[in-house]
Amino acid sequence: MAEKVLKCGIKKEKGYLYFIDKKGDISRAAMARGRKKKKKKK
Repeated sequence: MAEKVLKCGIKKEKGYLYFIDKKGDISRAAMARGRKKKKKKK
């Protein structure tokens, strides 16, 4: 389970995942959801 450590006032944008990186900074990455699979060419 996650624990809320500090409320810092960051506005979250839709479609991004927010996390704390190795340096302790808050980072974001685009979520990989709802993508269509590419068809293989013969």
